[in-house]
Amino acid sequence: MRRTGEVPVAPGESSGGPEERLGIVIPVPEPLSGELGRARASYNDPLAAVVPAHITLVTGGSTHDLEGATAHVRAVAAATDPFTVRLHGTGTFRPVSPVVYLALAEGADACARLHRRLLDGPLEAERTFDYHPHVTLAQEVAEACLDRAMAEMAGFTAEFRVATIGLFQADAAGLWALREELPLGRPVEAPH
Repeated sequence: MRRTGEVPVAPGESSGGPEERLGIVIPVPEPLSGELGRARASYNDPLAAVVPAHITLVTGGSTHDLEGATAHVRAVAAATDPFTVRLHGTGTFRPVSPVVYLALAEGADACARLHRRLLDGPLEAERTFDYHPHVTLAQEVAEACLDRAMAEMAGFTAEFRVATIGLFQADAAGLWALREELPLGRPVEAPH
């Protein structure tokens, strides 16, 4: 029974508002992103056409306080100095998950610190596996394609400067769209 003055709350909502799904990534810059996208496509990964190369920091995060979560992500970005990522060689999550990825030879610790700080706030995230920063090369494709990605990219090396993170939001259909690109190491003013 509802008490006088109480507002009913729909399933999937809290008094703070509807549940919003957020994701936070480090975008791989061009022309490297395009090169890795073409490689991913060559392994028959259908996501190559729609998911640019990136390092996931938080996936499937949820919040009932979108503005509070966004402010938290902005504050973490502003308090984080830019850093370098060096990709070198391949790894896999097989047999647990059919994924082959590029490993981080430099920058993994900085990614892990950023990951922890982003989750130390109003954002809740599924934690099925331990956090392991990487750039996906092939996912959920035939074993032969995974094997080929693992072998062909084993000697791959590239380096880039991480100067921004992307805050993405999922719509009702589950499609992700960039909400904000946030610079690292700079104070971000609240919108007026």
